[in-house]
Amino acid sequence: MAKEPYIDREVCIGCGTCVALCPNVFQLQDDGKSKVVNANGAGEDEIQQAIDSCPVQCIHWKK
Repeated sequence: MAKEPYIDREVCIGCGTCVALCPNVFQLQDDGKSKVVNANGAGEDEIQQAIDSCPVQCIHWKK
């Protein structure tokens, strides 16, 4: 089973880094925070780059 990312929206500051790196996985919502819209929209390496680039570290892999 593939890993699936999730965003802790309470922590998200809506910087858009994840959207810039993986626009098919993450989208900014009307509240200005990011949301996973397609967990299979990019490879694990690309998603990991978004996770590592998040300034508030609010993106994680579901366990």
